[in-house]
Amino acid sequence: MFDAIKEIISTIKENKLRTILTGFAVAWGIFMLIVLLASGNGFRNGVMANFSSRAVNAVSVYPGSMSMPYKGLPAGRNIRFDFRDFNMVRDKIPEVAYLSASMGTNLTVSYGEEYVSLRANGGTSDLAHINNIKIEEGMGRFINRIDDQLRRKVMVIHPDHRKILFKDGNPVGKYLTAGNTVFQVIGVYSESQHFNSNNPPAYIPLSTAQTLYNRGYGFRNLEFTVQGLTTFEENEAFNTKLRERFGQLHGFDPADRSALYISNSAQQSIRTQNMFGIINVFLVIVGLASLMAGIVGVSNIMVITVKERTREIGIRKAIGASPAAILRLVILESVFVTTCAGYAGIVLGVGLTELAGYLLSQSGGEKGETSIFLNPTVDVSAVFLTTLLLIVCGTVAGLVPALKAVRVKPIEAMRAE
Repeated sequence: MFDAIKEIISTIKENKLRTILTGFAVAWGIFMLIVLLASGNGFRNGVMANFSSRAVNAVSVYPGSMSMPYKGLPAGRNIRFDFRDFNMVRDKIPEVAYLSASMGTNLTVSYGEEYVSLRANGGTSDLAHINNIKIEEGMGRFINRIDDQLRRKVMVIHPDHRKILFKDGNPVGKYLTAGNTVFQVIGVYSESQHFNSNNPPAYIPLSTAQTLYNRGYGFRNLEFTVQGLTTFEENEAFNTKLRERFGQLHGFDPADRSALYISNSAQQSIRTQNMFGIINVFLVIVGLASLMAGIVGVSNIMVITVKERTREIGIRKAIGASPAAILRLVILESVFVTTCAGYAGIVLGVGLTELAGYLLSQSGGEKGETSIFLNPTVDVSAVFLTTLLLIVCGTVAGLVPALKAVRVKPIEAMRAE
């Protein structure tokens, strides 16, 4: 094997420019394949990161107004949610796991001489599961059932609020003033939540928000997670059933889309995943086409090489070289050129994507920014498959010239110019 490699290198040295140009085509094909796959992953990661502030199986339901008459009721009637809706979803929709009603109000809160304007969202303890809210280590807790039952005036704030009001000190147990109301800070949730919002909310118990800011009646919307729904069609059927249930409760036509607005994260996630699956297939096809162009170039060069070495091959066969030895000689040279050039393309491609990922992580870390391009890298399995593809392509590229070399007859080869 060592002698074969020395012979291959010697042959390459005799045709440096031709080998470099051929290798460049292969390297460029692999480079483009890696970059395209990484770009597809970057776009997918960026878009899917927008789902990170909610569970992927979360559903939000908002009341609207009737756009068509129904059973004697006129169009234009507004729908309002109250605890009848909450109890109906909790008791009659078996797919529901975590459930919270939600409402909010804008507040200006102060601590000493510092103040900040924020959106106070009222919700139940289940909201932490629905919106993937995590409390920072050592920074208290989220709202619990007792807070809601006792209408406690407590608040969970964002790190931005903590920085402004408490100068990064520990705010847990401190009191904030909001008009004539005093709230006790019970926790600080992770800044990774609501990263795409320029005005991250604070959280207070739903019952407190209703009592103080909604005269104890109703709420803005319902949020819950569902279980057992894995396909787009199952989620679509669930949405239809949900409209029918609310239609029966409020007296509107389930086909009236204006009466009820449903945002189903699972549907959006499935649709997005399917879309990026199609995009990735397209990118792979484009990348493989670039690679195939390089492989065809290698095959053509090997055909020329075999033709130039016809006398040599004839002499080898005349002194006893077997067809397998001739076949191995040509294929090894093809695999060697393809693999070396391909690895150069892999190294450059992976290096570029890792650099892009690092630069994006450094420049895109500002709070409040939304990115549709995140972590554009390829995983180890893709690199492994690319390596395997290189070996296969190198073998295929050398196969036709090798078979041509095997068919060379020693007597005819001796007369070749």
